Amino acid sequence: MRIGVVAQVAEVGVETIRFYERRGLIAQPPKPTQGNARQYPLATVKRIQFIRQAQNLGFSLLEIEELLRLKMTSSTNCAAVQAQASLKLVEVNQKIEKLLAIQHQLKALISACPGGDNTTQRCSILSAIDKSDVSEK
Repeated sequence: MRIGVVAQVAEVGVETIRFYERRGLIAQPPKPTQGNARQYPLATVKRIQFIRQAQNLGFSLLEIEELLRLKMTSSTNCAAVQAQASLKLVEVNQKIEKLLAIQHQLKALISACPGGDNTTQRCSILSAIDKSDVSEK
């Protein structure tokens, strides 16, 4: 398959494929001797789909590189993969906690805001955001 077909089947852009090649996530097929386009095997589509699904689960490209290494190593057992997924779950739970704290703060700011025709100089939300603990250096 040519790169455009791979991109279409895998539902990514051509530049994404090139980026994955530069990162070493997928192999670039050898350049044909007669100037024809490179031909990608079906396995490349499957690998791109694996990468995209892992990204959808929140894994970074560095973490995906590790998952791919684990997947390709026949001596790896499932416990190593489970450990990676468990670490990701802890990270996701921490992000959820932070987002819930942000949600609580925003709700408090919005409910304390009188709204209406006040000028932005008297806006309680902007005033609260403007109060920071950062000291000038």
